[in-house]
Amino acid sequence: MTFRFVDAEKATFPVRTLCRALGVSPSGYYAWRSRGPSARARQEVGLRHAIRVAHAESRGCYGSPRVHHAVRAHGYAVGRNRVIRLMQAEGLRARRRRSYRVTTNSTHQWRVPADLVQRQFRPARPNAVWAADLTYLPTTTGWVYLAVILDLYSRRVVGWAVRSSLQTDVVRAALYLAVGQRQPRPGLVHHSDRGVQYASADYQAVLAAHGIVPSMSRPGDCWDNAVAESFFSTLKRELDSTRWPSVTIATAAIAAYIDDFYNRRRLHSTLGYQSPITFETKAVV
Repeated sequence: MTFRFVDAEKATFPVRTLCRALGVSPSGYYAWRSRGPSARARQEVGLRHAIRVAHAESRGCYGSPRVHHAVRAHGYAVGRNRVIRLMQAEGLRARRRRSYRVTTNSTHQWRVPADLVQRQFRPARPNAVWAADLTYLPTTTGWVYLAVILDLYSRRVVGWAVRSSLQTDVVRAALYLAVGQRQPRPGLVHHSDRGVQYASADYQAVLAAHGIVPSMSRPGDCWDNAVAESFFSTLKRELDSTRWPSVTIATAAIAAYIDDFYNRRRLHSTLGYQSPITFETKAVV
């Protein structure tokens, strides 16, 4: 620290004067300058860069746990506390959670299936249990509604759709995409809340046509569909919160988040800090 002070002030005062005042030798100062940065200091420069890259590649979403796993995956043997300290020094932090409005209307005439999942959110294979949910996102012209279906095995979004109105069409479009992409065998369990969109005869007919077994949460208990609720909480925190000027632009932003970032690259703590697609691929191998 003394030699750093001398180095910082040498443009104002002679080196010999500074060294004499601080009780150090000029030769010691010049030897310190010639040594250059220590190995730890050089490593810290590289580590800071790796932390900035990991945070930027997460779209500014990751906090210290995921940044820590990301830099360790790139070969840095570093502890979590050091990552926290360097993130603070770089002014990096995870995005905060945002509040959201209720989209579930469970006051309707349709039959409500039993809860077959019972909060058992870790099936042993893909396409055993899907979780479906619906939320809203803001644009400058009003709300858009996003329906998703997640495979609980890998937390992968297997189907999604965006519409400008809160009707059965948005959840049905997400279901068609999921079925088309995954081609599940009969017996797959489809779990959702009790919303009218999922309980409607039209939606239930699509499930029945593909041999998919419906399951619904108990009334007023968000924990029964906690994985889907958690996904929306994550999406709203991590997705760019700017109000999009149109449904088309909102849809493009959601597509980039789900298809390129969340499914392919986002590190998921439940999956041992792997992305959903990586988790599925390793399981198959």
